[in-house]
Amino acid sequence: QVQLVESGGGLVQAGGSLRLSCAASGSIDSINGAGWYRQAPGKQRESVATITSSSRTDYAGSVKGRFLISRDNANHTVRLQMNSLRPEDTGVYYCNAYLLIAGPGGRRYEYSYWGQGTQVTVSS
Repeated sequence: QVQLVESGGGLVQAGGSLRLSCAASGSIDSINGAGWYRQAPGKQRESVATITSSSRTDYAGSVKGRFLISRDNANHTVRLQMNSLRPEDTGVYYCNAYLLIAGPGGRRYEYSYWGQGTQVTVSS
């Protein structure tokens, strides 16, 4: 069964760091594009960082210079290194990835998957 499994969330003081990981498991060929999103209490889900298949990255203005998204193609994993964390970074962080999966006739099909979410809490 194909799924995305997130890890690395937790409680940290302002100024601290956390690293989130998102690992794709199951019979997949590769990860195409991927991204991290977050949802704070009472707010809509927002994009934090994205990475393309060629490792081109994009960041929300509020995290630029503090967060770094990367990919490990060999292990089908996408990571988010979060430094200089602020209380406003608190929320549930979700991984989204477009997975290439082999189908009938040797063709590959792209499917969008979401992780279950991991809580990040930054105390002041």
